[in-house]
Amino acid sequence: MSRPIKKRTVQEPPKIQGMKPIGVPASFLDKVILSIDEYEAIRLADYEGLEHQKAAEMMNISRPTFTRLIEKARRKLAESIIAVKELVIEGGSFSFISDLIRCLDCGKISRFEDPNYIPETCPHCKSANIVHLNQWFSGGRGHGRGGRGFRGGRGGW
Repeated sequence: MSRPIKKRTVQEPPKIQGMKPIGVPASFLDKVILSIDEYEAIRLADYEGLEHQKAAEMMNISRPTFTRLIEKARRKLAESIIAVKELVIEGGSFSFISDLIRCLDCGKISRFEDPNYIPETCPHCKSANIVHLNQWFSGGRGHGRGGRGFRGGRGGW
């Protein structure tokens, strides 16, 4: 029997819930599911350029586990691009450190470290038309208001 997967620490939720190839209707596409922790591994290693040991420490996992995670994530990204599949970001065992909101009027994204304070309006333009990005992903801290999702419940803004 395998050990249960412990929650991986993720700095913040992804700013999107997925991507699809331009010019191909979603109904024609198969999906590749990239978990939140795989997304975080890509962000830390490939976007931030961190060494595997440092990235593993930030996610509260071992270096070998991080290496397996990043390899799996890279294969999924390659599959999405090469096989022309929709990339959906969801699932995994994780907890967020900070919260993000996106204003649907000005488009700005704001980060909040205090889980007890999520604003009712955009700090930039004061609009109340905001989306709490943490709520898009189950398993996060999940407080604040819900928002529009990606494609009729799951997405775009």
